[in-house]
Amino acid sequence: MKLKWNAGNRIELLENGEEYFPRVFAAIAAARREVVIETFILFDDPVGQQLHAVLLEVARRGVQVDLTVDGYGSPDLTPEFIGALTDAGVRLHVYDPRPRLLGLRYNLVRRMHRKIVVIDGETAFIGGINFSEDHLLSSGPESKQDYAVQVHGPVVAQLHGFVHQVLAPVRSALMGWVRQGFRRAPKVAPVQLPAAGEAHAALVTRDNERHTNDIERCYRMAIRTARREIVIANAYFFPGFRLLRDLRRAARRGVDVHLILQGEPDMAIVRIGARLLYHSLVKDGVHVHEYCRRPLHGKVAVVDGEWATVGSSNLDPLSLSLNLEANLLIRDTGFAAELRRRLQRLIDNECREMAHDALPKRTMWRYLTSAVAFHLLRHFPSWADALPRDGKFVRSFIGRRQVDIPPEALRQVER
Repeated sequence: MKLKWNAGNRIELLENGEEYFPRVFAAIAAARREVVIETFILFDDPVGQQLHAVLLEVARRGVQVDLTVDGYGSPDLTPEFIGALTDAGVRLHVYDPRPRLLGLRYNLVRRMHRKIVVIDGETAFIGGINFSEDHLLSSGPESKQDYAVQVHGPVVAQLHGFVHQVLAPVRSALMGWVRQGFRRAPKVAPVQLPAAGEAHAALVTRDNERHTNDIERCYRMAIRTARREIVIANAYFFPGFRLLRDLRRAARRGVDVHLILQGEPDMAIVRIGARLLYHSLVKDGVHVHEYCRRPLHGKVAVVDGEWATVGSSNLDPLSLSLNLEANLLIRDTGFAAELRRRLQRLIDNECREMAHDALPKRTMWRYLTSAVAFHLLRHFPSWADALPRDGKFVRSFIGRRQVDIPPEALRQVER
């Protein structure tokens, strides 16, 4: 794994939909040439309709728009919703668009879970926030606590090149290349953007070919080199055995380790899985805080007040071993201090710490389930390779045309 660090960036933290959506919609509305969006979830709700409206506006005045959604995360977009976009010139791409089976979604693994927006190759957004109303506090007690960043500066060129590389097989298919045999996705020529701030930043991604564990390795490197403090807020926490071991070792050597996890999860199994790990973590000195105000959806971390990450990757088997993910790594004391301050606010006001006396008793059943969990974590990455890969990977809606991009073409991007 070779990270490309870019100096001279300005990175602004955005918390929840209240801060994120106005920034994104305003930036899209000001686009001059191009808008590229990848999102796991797009719903036909008030937020999705706002995105729909601004994309129609810019597409009708000649801005090229590519919108990629996931077939599992965005399963219910109506023909009217899609048709209006494509009639305006938006190119809509659906990753793994499998139909329901007996009314159920069964394409559970290897999802396109990234959340990236790049505008004119000059402004970018990346994080964990989807285009859905449940990221707004006004949606009620089930609204999600989450984070993203707005980025200006040289690292935007790295994000821009990445999203174009992902789209290359689609363009190849439209040009008839699929009929002639699959080709490696061409690289986009790097663009030099002027410095906009003082932050160093790097894009790190996870795929199912060459970059299978890059995000996990970046987390582990930061944990192993931590000297004073680690703060991780992560919605779905059931990480690999080695990452857990690194956290426990960091706490034992005197690093102040804090985990902010779900206390009011959107799926009950999330808390059940995480709680299997609490005893061993707390025993070694890790501070485990359950966020209890509403469902936590964030995927962020701060180490030693210098290193931070914001992105789409959870610390669970799906994100670390199966899904397509993207995180931004950030080295900037000002940004790290702001993220750390906001996480401390959660700890102080909206979390309960799972101290020894607050943990459930260690019954024989819990010992057995914990042992099974640890063995699962140790071996899951190798088991994941046996899970299904194929299917119709991308269906693109280009005007009135539908173009299916097979797995072999898409995998050129991951090599």
